[in-house]
Amino acid sequence: MNNLLKRELGVFGAVMMGLGSIIGTGVFVSIGIAAGITGPSVLLSIAIAGLVAMCNAFSSAQLAASHPVSGGTYEYGYKYLHPSLGFSAGWMFLCAKSASAATAALGFSGYLLHACGLDPDLLVPIAAGTSIILTIVVLFGLKRSNTINTVIVCLTLLTLGAFVFAGMPTALEHSTKNLEPFWPDWQGESIKDFLYATALMFVAYTGYGRITTLGEEIQEPRRNIPRAIVCTLIISSLLYMAIGYVSIATVGSEALGLFTNSKAAPLEMVAVKFGIPGLHWLVAVGAMTAMLGVLLNLILGLSRVLLAMGRRSDMPKATSRLNKNQSTPTVSVVIIGTIVTGLVCIGSVKVAWSFSAFTVLVYYAITNLAALQLAKEDRIYPITCSWFGLIACLFLAFWINWEIWVAGLTLILFGILWQTIMRHLH
Repeated sequence: MNNLLKRELGVFGAVMMGLGSIIGTGVFVSIGIAAGITGPSVLLSIAIAGLVAMCNAFSSAQLAASHPVSGGTYEYGYKYLHPSLGFSAGWMFLCAKSASAATAALGFSGYLLHACGLDPDLLVPIAAGTSIILTIVVLFGLKRSNTINTVIVCLTLLTLGAFVFAGMPTALEHSTKNLEPFWPDWQGESIKDFLYATALMFVAYTGYGRITTLGEEIQEPRRNIPRAIVCTLIISSLLYMAIGYVSIATVGSEALGLFTNSKAAPLEMVAVKFGIPGLHWLVAVGAMTAMLGVLLNLILGLSRVLLAMGRRSDMPKATSRLNKNQSTPTVSVVIIGTIVTGLVCIGSVKVAWSFSAFTVLVYYAITNLAALQLAKEDRIYPITCSWFGLIACLFLAFWINWEIWVAGLTLILFGILWQTIMRHLH
């Protein structure tokens, strides 16, 4: 490939990109949805999902280190498996994450309107305008995008740290009442709900994949990509556990689920219970910066996958063009920004998140399958990690609602038809 992007990102920048994708909708959406489904045992779901994510991360890190180009599992599927599997991974990533990006834009708009007491009818216009502005930011290149993302992540981390510190006394006071029953009833609907919640929490961790989709732009990829992924997951899993504990111990899992499914900001509503003046405003600001970080990182990651698909003629060739200084796939960024802006009218957050869970689990099943094909000299971690990740992804996908399965499989079939048409045209 002669149109490679510049390697401008170090290990710190890569970690910031990963955290920017993980600590947004995961903290402010997924924990609440999962808590509403399985109750206090969501804390156990968070831990198990983190373990599965770590095994998947090891597979992703090995693949990105041995084949450091833009595109993530789309490229790994092509190189190590079969073109149809590689295309399916890329196609599902584009569809699912475009919807996730639109959800993040709407989330930012919703938190802003709630905090300022503005007219709810402004939800879509503000979300669309936010999407356009961040698309323009990404067009200026990775270096500037990374600077803005680092500021966003630092503000969000400070906000969430203040939330945990301020809420811990209240959480400890009410934990006995609100954390019971902690263990799920290991039979019937209870175990189904627990595994479904674990699948939803797994999605929250997969923002580390943004590091692999930017693999072509990371310095010393064999050393920096694995380090960045592991650091990102350790920080995010500790944060998730702390946020989950404080939130559920304070208000209970049922209330947290209701807060998430309503228009109110869940952590902001929890913060009100702490009785500290102004804290809920600080949490609202953190929520808005988190959503901006997710949106920025998704536009970056999606444009790089579209770039990779354009190189292989699975998308129009124009999507593989770079700007003059080889720092940005301009056409791909504009297309992704346009799609996300058009999708801000997406419906139920819970349905969108469940659909993301199915597509992401399939995506990472393909990732692990590709990692199993690595030569021994290219393997950084034990092969058992890839086997565990593959089995866990397929197992958790089984517990997603059947309607989501039908929609996901239909999407794959439509994508294969698209690939056939594009191949015929070229």
